[in-house]
Amino acid sequence: MSEMATVLVVDDEPIVRDVVVRYLQRDGYDTLEAADGDSARAIIESGQTDLVVLDLMLPGTDGLALCRWIRSGSDLPVIMLTALGEATDRIVGLELGADDYVTKPFSPRELAIRVHNVLKRAERPPLVAETLSFDGLTIEGKTREVSLDGKSLRLTGREFDLLFFLASNASEVFSRAQLMERVWGYEAALDTGTVTVHIRRLRSKIERDPSMPRHLETLWGVGYRFAP
Repeated sequence: MSEMATVLVVDDEPIVRDVVVRYLQRDGYDTLEAADGDSARAIIESGQTDLVVLDLMLPGTDGLALCRWIRSGSDLPVIMLTALGEATDRIVGLELGADDYVTKPFSPRELAIRVHNVLKRAERPPLVAETLSFDGLTIEGKTREVSLDGKSLRLTGREFDLLFFLASNASEVFSRAQLMERVWGYEAALDTGTVTVHIRRLRSKIERDPSMPRHLETLWGVGYRFAP
């Protein structure tokens, strides 16, 4: 999929779109462009897109609102573009379900590599016909469904991947860098906040009391583990 994928580049700066598009096309991707959130939404609704490179600061519908809309109905991969000082927006974007982020100014080569890695990860591995059950929490490997006390939970594709990986290796501790490599498919950048945000989102969904997690444990200074 990654070699034939169509990437939608959403940014209101023509020069940014031009540079990103040229690098992506050089790597063999088809590209689409949008200068604002409303145009991007129309393109996404047409079903032509495999991944969105999304600037957060957009006229009309902004990037955060567009990311929220995307996640409400699909697992379409999203890579955010954020200004260097927009840490809050970056965290909010990750909490909304963005798969990765790149801060401006950025290396177009790095962005192209991240596009490749996110798309590679989005290619679902062969379904594992394994059911994991822990104290009312059920994780279906084959159907990628999760339920708590019989109630179905809505997880994004990346949230499921992270949960299934940790639960399949119950009691084993993984650092943030290891989780980035094993679940996201590439080495962690300097900021591994992506893992922290995804753990927080998972706790809000699978834990009866997220403030006192039963399963997703933090070992301070070490990493995370799934406690069976």
